[in-house]
Amino acid sequence: MKKLRYALIGCGRISPNHVAAVKQLEQDLEFVAVCDIDNANMQNICESFALDQLGVKRYTDYREMLEKEEIELAAIATPSGEHAAIAAYCLERGVHLIVEKPITLSLAEADGLIELADQNQLVLCVSHQNRFNKSIVKIREAVESGAFGRMLHGTAHVRWNRSQDYYTQAPWRGTWEQDGGALMNQCIHNIDLLRWMLGDEVTEVFAYTDNLHHSYIDAEDLGLAVVKFANGAYGMIEGTTNVFPHNLEETLYLFGETGTVKAGGKSVNVIEEWLFADASEDAEAVKREYGENPPNVYGFGHLPLYRDVVAAVREKRPPAIDGRAGRRALELVLAIYKSAAEGRPVGLPLQECSTLDFKGRFDESNKRR
Repeated sequence: MKKLRYALIGCGRISPNHVAAVKQLEQDLEFVAVCDIDNANMQNICESFALDQLGVKRYTDYREMLEKEEIELAAIATPSGEHAAIAAYCLERGVHLIVEKPITLSLAEADGLIELADQNQLVLCVSHQNRFNKSIVKIREAVESGAFGRMLHGTAHVRWNRSQDYYTQAPWRGTWEQDGGALMNQCIHNIDLLRWMLGDEVTEVFAYTDNLHHSYIDAEDLGLAVVKFANGAYGMIEGTTNVFPHNLEETLYLFGETGTVKAGGKSVNVIEEWLFADASEDAEAVKREYGENPPNVYGFGHLPLYRDVVAAVREKRPPAIDGRAGRRALELVLAIYKSAAEGRPVGLPLQECSTLDFKGRFDESNKRR
């Protein structure tokens, strides 16, 4: 079967996960080109994975790359604020896409990408790779089988640490123009999982956000929210980058009439509680079989995500995590921002909202510290 010609746009912190996945799919993907405006970033990734020996070409302009190379599938791993423009350019030229989270920083831009992908019959996947964790796949099976009974509530906690060095290394981080804060950058994976597991359709959000410890960034380092779902379930979200002295945990709890589950570990990659009225599966065996120990918070999900995208392109079907799924995660984060900024509950769906709507939100409090 013909290989898909692949390119990576963006060689920053998450790019090694993309390259590692592509190298394990050499029978499906031909790694044609890599692109970054920073030559040092490209040099690092090319050296780390011996990409020059594979004949992978380097570009500093993705437009030039697409002009000169016949690319069929590209991954966009640039700063978040650049996703929309680069993705639109690729989709207009018939390129299937994997876009790192968040899909964009505004709902209008997300809607535009979804429409472009639909019009051109292209695969648009958003990299919420934790959905492919062995633990999460197992939990989702329990949700879909009805093992929880009626879902009552769930909670998502991301209790991490980000130092000033993290933001100094990449000044786009923590800005409203290019990123957002802890919820948009660090917590959106778990927010996506909570929404997905509890029924997807959200009717109302009430939230607080603040910048308590990172006066050198524009956006929040703490977010607390209560989420009401259309099916009657409730969700609670706690996300922070203030935990001393290093990352503590990322956990997802789900509580139903007949089931309780806790996923934890570095990236909700282990099952810590597995309790169901139907005790046909041994809980300890489930915990052993469906736990992983990834080297970092990014987990092992990129490889199965790539496999799914390759299959989606060949089978002419939507990917497991499509643009609409990415938009739902974005919408919930933006609804939290909006509720916190306006001091009131916010109803969903949201039609228009962007991180730029909250520019200047913490400026005065940051000045006082």
